[in-house]
Amino acid sequence: MDIFARRRPVSSALFAVAALALASVTMFAATTAQAADCSGMAAPGMDWRECSKKNLVLQYSDLEGADLFSTDFAMTDLTSSNLNSANLEKATLLRSWLNGAKAEKANFTKVEAYRCSFANMTAAGATFAGAELQRADFTGAELTGVDFEKAELGRANFSKAVLTGTKFSFANLSRAQMSKATFEGPISLDHAFMFLTRIEGMDLSAAKGLEQSQINLACGDKSTKLPAGLTTPPNWPCDFE
Repeated sequence: MDIFARRRPVSSALFAVAALALASVTMFAATTAQAADCSGMAAPGMDWRECSKKNLVLQYSDLEGADLFSTDFAMTDLTSSNLNSANLEKATLLRSWLNGAKAEKANFTKVEAYRCSFANMTAAGATFAGAELQRADFTGAELTGVDFEKAELGRANFSKAVLTGTKFSFANLSRAQMSKATFEGPISLDHAFMFLTRIEGMDLSAAKGLEQSQINLACGDKSTKLPAGLTTPPNWPCDFE
């Protein structure tokens, strides 16, 4: 009886080792299968997670609903591509081109997009929360309902962009160009850093969360309209360096 009792733990241990080995093989196979998608052609729903797609010409690509989490698109041309509902969280878009791209409801959370061009892009309902967007170009972009919460937007250009319902809460808008943007209804600017933000001619009377301390840092003019209770500072207009 004692001999059999001693053998049972050994059998259990062997079973556990075998199960662990099988799990490791399964995980390796899954990883290999996923990595193989990096060589696949652009297509709706494509899985390019953590793939390198640097310095490529991918104009007019259809990547609707694609999983592009942490994909490296540095210096890549995605002009007029379809990125609707695509997941680009933590993707790299340094000096990339998304001119005229479709990106409605796309996820750009925490992307690195320094000097990226989003000019004339349609991105209603997209999110850029926590994104690095210094010197990004959003000229003429359709940004209705876009979330830029906590985004870095220093010197970003929003000339002629549509900002209806756009959220800039806690965003860094220092030296950003917003004076020629258009919007209907409120936009959220609570706790946004607006050092030398260009707001000449903007009607901010319905802006949410805007405070006098933000206005005092910004660059407006006599045609800038402010919410009730806020006043025009004496140092307008001001120039960039």
